[in-house]
Amino acid sequence: KGLLLPLLMLAFVLGLFWGCTPNDPYRPEEKGASIYYTTFGEPPKHFDPAMSYSSDEYAFIGQIYEPLVEYHYLKRPYELTPLTAESLPRPRYMDEAGKTLPQAVSPEKVHRAVYEIRIKDGIRYQPHPAFGTGKDLSAVSLKKINEIRDFKDTATRTVTSDDYIYQIKRMADPMIHNPILSILEKYILGMTEFKVALAEELKEIRRARKEAAGASYNRTQDEKANPVILDYAKHPFPGLVKIDELGFNIILKTKYPQFVYWLAMPFFSPMPEEAVKFYKKPQLADKNITLDRFPIGTGPYMIGAYDPNMEITLVKNPNFHGQPYPSVGEEADEGAGLLADAGKALPFMEKIVFKLEKESIPRWNKFLQGYYDASGISSDSFDEAVSISGEGGAELTESMTAKGIRLITAVRPSNYYMAFNMLDDKIGGYSEDRQQLRQAISIALDYEEYIEIFNNGRGLAAMGALPPGIFGYMEGEAGINPFVYEYDHKAKRPRRRSIEEAKTLLTEAGYPGGRDKEGRPLTITFDNAWTGVDAQALINWYSKKFKALGIQLENRSTDYNRFREKVMKGNFQFLGWGWNADYPDPENFFFLLSGSNGKVKFKGENSANYENPDFDRLFKKMENMDSGPERMEVIKRMTRIVQEDAPWVFGYFPVSFSLQHEWVKNIKSNSMANNTMKYIRIDSEARALKRSEWNRPRILPVVIVLAILIITAVPAIILIRRKRG
Repeated sequence: KGLLLPLLMLAFVLGLFWGCTPNDPYRPEEKGASIYYTTFGEPPKHFDPAMSYSSDEYAFIGQIYEPLVEYHYLKRPYELTPLTAESLPRPRYMDEAGKTLPQAVSPEKVHRAVYEIRIKDGIRYQPHPAFGTGKDLSAVSLKKINEIRDFKDTATRTVTSDDYIYQIKRMADPMIHNPILSILEKYILGMTEFKVALAEELKEIRRARKEAAGASYNRTQDEKANPVILDYAKHPFPGLVKIDELGFNIILKTKYPQFVYWLAMPFFSPMPEEAVKFYKKPQLADKNITLDRFPIGTGPYMIGAYDPNMEITLVKNPNFHGQPYPSVGEEADEGAGLLADAGKALPFMEKIVFKLEKESIPRWNKFLQGYYDASGISSDSFDEAVSISGEGGAELTESMTAKGIRLITAVRPSNYYMAFNMLDDKIGGYSEDRQQLRQAISIALDYEEYIEIFNNGRGLAAMGALPPGIFGYMEGEAGINPFVYEYDHKAKRPRRRSIEEAKTLLTEAGYPGGRDKEGRPLTITFDNAWTGVDAQALINWYSKKFKALGIQLENRSTDYNRFREKVMKGNFQFLGWGWNADYPDPENFFFLLSGSNGKVKFKGENSANYENPDFDRLFKKMENMDSGPERMEVIKRMTRIVQEDAPWVFGYFPVSFSLQHEWVKNIKSNSMANNTMKYIRIDSEARALKRSEWNRPRILPVVIVLAILIITAVPAIILIRRKRG
């Protein structure tokens, strides 16, 4: 009897550990299912396609909404292909007399550019209450309704041209705050006038309501109880013309070949007017059931569960119109297994589970356990996952390859740079001595070293504004920045000019040894919003590089709001900035240096306030040109101008590193597309086996502890029995 209790404890614990895996975070019924598991770091703010403009949000809505065109998943350079449109929209150019012009016409001769768009027949929306009981919520009890999936009576309808026209008009609605409206109204005929008309209508509605209610009027409470719905139909919009139920025209005021890229963004997805009116109902708004949380689309997935503080799931849309996996790609794609599913119906997965993970370490550990299918690599985990060779190549460590994990790398279409304020009396200006000053600093800021220290080698030092993959990017000797680099013909690669050459430039600029004619040290202020734990190391690095020239760098770190205010007012000399491309065209990078886009004068994205008449003239010529040899020559001249003026220290182009488990199929990095989850396939059986193998209960320590308990308990039991005897 004395040994019975310890033996029972041992049997119970062994049974517990053999019978289950206690750290599995998923439901038992999900085991073996076709589900993709991933993470998100912050709750998304906007799911309304007229408002959303964040890559974090696009990870969700890109799978739900379908714009007119999309990027081919496999082809490079990036290539657009029809999605809901029957064919890739091509503009028809016309002069003032309405005569059709050739495609290669120069932009100044174009009076109108007409995009005739026909959408595919039979595309249907996901099941939604806006088409069912949502038409009359008074007949529905909302007591148990907390999410869209709680509505049982749903319906659908087919997409029409009216839905696209309605969505484009929504972007001009003054109550929506569309982030790209300023760009669209620059090109779409009548959009500015339509925007103004809607703003006037809203103003008049609010005036009338206030007048009717009197002095006690509370606009916030009134519009919550009685939402304002503007009448789009009563205002003219000549840039949008309905042809029939499946066709419509978008008319631009000028030639703008890049416009087709915008048509690949969720902004240009169809939106049913009934859904907008459904979400405007105050009884739903009180429950926070809004379009910004529960999107309605035609894509392969729709919102399942929605808990932004824990988990968001996407489930397969039963009304999806279907789409085959690509049958062609790049030359290496077939060997990489990326064409094994060619022609098969998309999507492959039944569900996508996004788990909220704010901390990198738990996220990393769960990936290694097989509970997340993919992972980025934080600085804390980099050495465990990747080793960098002397030539700069990256390869997985043995522990990663032993698990069958794959590394996927790609240069992102992004540019991280340091900007000089060209309006500043000391560091700005366009004279030769100011050019030499900025060129000297550009040489001293060794971004090859920066990438190794702070990015674990994940970057490519920039020679200009255009990253690889963008038309106009040049490789080899032709692509180097000759004011910062020289070409090493023996090694066949660029070599940064020496610090001695930088000092010579500084002397020629009037600052020998970093001092002016009166012997005073040159001091440059450095504004940033770097307040995190790693900020000091970055600031110290910049200070050290400036010190090598004899220049004193005065750091001015502030919170982000104060930093933005300084940038907007031009109260800085030197700062760090960056840009992620909206679309793969050089115009999307060079506009960051256009004088008409200056931050101080025009509130644009030109943070350096750079304004060179020669560059601006070439930019106006280049921005609306078709990509070809003539455009390439213009880009070369533009690049050389900014390399010499040096309004930026051309920093680096980031390289993304992602890890995928071997059971994840069809993964290819595509930085421009945001709807790529439909292509992913999971070998769920292989995943289940690996999870079981990697997460076996560690029973040996438990057995040892219980054995010690038994060993120590037996003498005590014997002693007690002897005393009783």
